[in-house]
Amino acid sequence: MIKAVFFDIDGTLVSFNTHKIPDSTQQALREMRRRGVKVFIASGRPPLQMRFVRQLTDFEFDGYVVLNGQYCYADKGPFYQLPIPADSIRQLLPWLEQSSLSCSFVELDYIYLNRLSQQVLDLYAMLGGTAAIEPVDNPARALTHTPYQLSAFLPKEQEEEFLRHLPGCKAARWNPHFADIIPENGGKPVGVQRMLDRFGIDRQETMAFGDGGNDMDMLRYVGIGVAMGNGTAEVQASADYVTDTVDGDGVAKALRHFGVI
Repeated sequence: MIKAVFFDIDGTLVSFNTHKIPDSTQQALREMRRRGVKVFIASGRPPLQMRFVRQLTDFEFDGYVVLNGQYCYADKGPFYQLPIPADSIRQLLPWLEQSSLSCSFVELDYIYLNRLSQQVLDLYAMLGGTAAIEPVDNPARALTHTPYQLSAFLPKEQEEEFLRHLPGCKAARWNPHFADIIPENGGKPVGVQRMLDRFGIDRQETMAFGDGGNDMDMLRYVGIGVAMGNGTAEVQASADYVTDTVDGDGVAKALRHFGVI
């Protein structure tokens, strides 16, 4: 019996085409609530961007696994956090200053870029106003203000070089424009398990939905992993079940298929 369901946001709950949560998904969320199923967010986005979710739906989620698992909070506030190691940031900054890469530094309540680039502009055009372009700020701020995640605007083949200058970290990618960089002992499965511990739920009683590369480990970790029909072939191969697209009512269809609603 499924007691908890975790949802990625972009490309899973929210359509990249309409930038909205489909009506069928909203109805499914409410039906899960009626049946006593816990419903959680599991996203690479930071806490400050959860306000846009609240603008799209009046549904109250039971908890939030954000920053790709690096920060978890529920009704009584935060209960788990894992920032980027400070020593790693110190090693990265001199190299980053010499490079031409754009990189965003993600704190809990502030995000900033070291420089603006066309890749950054392309990303925010795709997000369609669901997130604001971050200001440019001095990356040395990261030495005194804790970042939980970096977003490096580079192609996949350059990830290894970037990570050589940021030891103790790994890349999680859900978009071709950039890679989210998180501690190597972090990730969505870690945050999911912390949330399950908080609510006393076994992971075999859980389900998760996702469409991006940063969802793959989570889809493998839970009892039933569902890939969206708009996800990549690699993501779909990592799931137990592939549903329809966001716009094709994929969330509701999968929940009905497994008898959750």
